[in-house]
Amino acid sequence: MTPGALRRGGAGETIRTALADCPFGRLLVGATTSGVCFIGFAEPDDALLGDLRRRFPKAEIVADDAALTETVQAIVDFIDEPRAGLALPLDLRGTAFQLRVWEALRQIPAGETRTYGQVAQMIGAPAAVRAVARSCAVNPVSLAVPCHRVIGSNGALTGYRWGIPRKKALLARERATA
Repeated sequence: MTPGALRRGGAGETIRTALADCPFGRLLVGATTSGVCFIGFAEPDDALLGDLRRRFPKAEIVADDAALTETVQAIVDFIDEPRAGLALPLDLRGTAFQLRVWEALRQIPAGETRTYGQVAQMIGAPAAVRAVARSCAVNPVSLAVPCHRVIGSNGALTGYRWGIPRKKALLARERATA
C-alpha cells in the first residue's frame, strides 16, 4: 500500500466486519475486498469497533457476519489449536518498515519466539529495536501476524496489546501443539 493510501484512512473503502466468541472473549474481524485488515479480540464489542474505526476513520464499516464466516472460523480454530500459521488473505496497512517487520513476524514458526533485537536483525536493521517494538504494538491483524511470538531480550513476555496473560496462553497453546 502506498503512503497516500495509508494517510487516506480507508476513504472510499468498505470494511465488512464480523463479531464472534472465541476462547479469549469477543473477536472482531474486518476485511476489505483485498483481505483481512483487522483482527481484534478480548475486549467488548464497542471497544473493538472503536479500535477499527480509529484505524480506518474514513471507511464505511458494514456488519456482514455471513461474508466472513469461514475467516472467523479459521481464526477461532487457530486459537483453539495453533498447529500451523494462520493463512489468510491480508490487506496490511502500514509503512514500508512496518510491513517488513510484519512479514518477518510471519516467518517465526508457531511455538517459537524471537527477541525484538532478533527481528531487527532479520529485517536488516539491527539498530531499530524500538521501531520493531512499535511495529509490533500497532499490528492490526494480531494472530495472522504473530506479534505474540516476540519477547524481550531477557526472555520476558513484554507488552502485548491484548495482555500478557493472553500472550502467555497463545505461546503455551502453540508449544503444546508444535
